[in-house]
Amino acid sequence: MVKKVKKNKSSHTRVLNLPSIKLPIKPLTHRDIDRDIQSRVSRIDVEFTNGFNFIKTISQSVTFFGSARLPKKDPYYQKAERLGKRIAAMGYSVVTGGGPGIMEAANRGAFKENKNYSVGLTIRLPREQVVNPYINNYYEFYYFFTRKVCLTFSAEAYVYFPGGFGTLDEFFEILTLVQTNKIVKVPIILVGKDFWQPLDDFIKKTLAKKYQTIHGQDRNLYIITDDEDKIMEIVSQAPIKQW
Repeated sequence: MVKKVKKNKSSHTRVLNLPSIKLPIKPLTHRDIDRDIQSRVSRIDVEFTNGFNFIKTISQSVTFFGSARLPKKDPYYQKAERLGKRIAAMGYSVVTGGGPGIMEAANRGAFKENKNYSVGLTIRLPREQVVNPYINNYYEFYYFFTRKVCLTFSAEAYVYFPGGFGTLDEFFEILTLVQTNKIVKVPIILVGKDFWQPLDDFIKKTLAKKYQTIHGQDRNLYIITDDEDKIMEIVSQAPIKQW
């Protein structure tokens, strides 16, 4: 027996508005898909080739990551600027994503010391892109992932300031590459104890101890510090890569 459900007057009925006519959209053919694949692969190949060739022109470098949203008055912006200046004074190029915030701060410091040591790997966006004015040399990417690969390739050290999803993505990218021996071990420096300590606690208590999804010693692959002199010491002791 089928029971009828009574609806009171206050109940709301969902009305499904369906189009009265068929939209003139043609399904993609295999030829369309193949053409799109070839176009993308070609662009990706060009970006990797040109990006790596650009990186090869930089003899030694330190790559900075961090939020694009931090203003000039922020203490981390000011710290990144000081470190950029000191690192450039040692003869290292400072490489960033070329945007505002922490990226601008690091480039700004390097530019003040020696503009030839301030480098950006920028990204082309649908809307107007904000590129900081403290870059002497740069290469522009279309794809985020090709840009990230080049940003995380062949630096003597990587410095991470507080940031959002992109910064965390870039941090775990390098961490994974070092952990799996896909690249040689390189200093991974996390600046901002207040920001990074909770993540370190999660890695220690949840990943390493509770679930054992990583080895406890994997936490030794990075260092958390706010000491600028210590950061400079770490960078100065890092081996210089030979091409």
